[in-house]
Amino acid sequence: MSLKVVEKTPLGSRKAIPFTIPISSTGGTIACTIPEEQVYVLTFTSAPDNRVTIPFIKALMLSLDIIEHRFPPGVVVTTSGIGKFYSNGYPMPTIALINGHAFGAGCFLGLAHDYRIQNSTRGFNCLPEIDMGVLIPTAVQAMFKQKIPNPIVFRDVALEGRRFGGPEALKMGWVDGLGGMEEVLKLVKERKLASRGVTSAWGGIKEDMYSETLAAMDDEGANGRWRNEIERVKLGKTKESKAKVEKWEKGAKL
Repeated sequence: MSLKVVEKTPLGSRKAIPFTIPISSTGGTIACTIPEEQVYVLTFTSAPDNRVTIPFIKALMLSLDIIEHRFPPGVVVTTSGIGKFYSNGYPMPTIALINGHAFGAGCFLGLAHDYRIQNSTRGFNCLPEIDMGVLIPTAVQAMFKQKIPNPIVFRDVALEGRRFGGPEALKMGWVDGLGGMEEVLKLVKERKLASRGVTSAWGGIKEDMYSETLAAMDDEGANGRWRNEIERVKLGKTKESKAKVEKWEKGAKL
């Protein structure tokens, strides 16, 4: 794989592609373009719906590694090449351009960024685990509570599977703005993000900010043991409570 030198090009014109990483499971790709100096856009296209799989994550991680070690510090933007679907500790600012649906792992991926810009008219953020009858992983819950510290929003997302479109997500503090790449570049300029990753402080401060989330990710085994213990205790209490009900029923029939 060779890296091509990329010259600055006006917004909206054809962008050079410094590198493209294949996603082995789907034949899709993660392609890097540079719309402005020190702004690196990773566009993932993995049919049919940008599902977050292990090959997808490996391709994304390699793309981030290439930017970190082969390009000047700047800002990383991720977005979807499939308009309908979008699907911590990194040393540069990261922005998720959510231009379609971000469900489940795609929602988690968006939350993992420092900033989020969402399409104002299309796409929802949602954790549908409650409708699927499965638990939300501990690390995902920890990240959500740290990134969006509003217990009412978390309740509605986790227990109801509520879908948040762009305007409502902005109101709730889920995203930092509405729009597309133009709004992303505006955010980069307004907050002077391109220069934030020059030192190691950016990544280190984030590691401290989100230490609870990182601990939950690193201690997956302990999370599993805790869940197993909770289920064991619940089972014992269920048997005990059923026995009390049966005893009451026998007494009521006398």
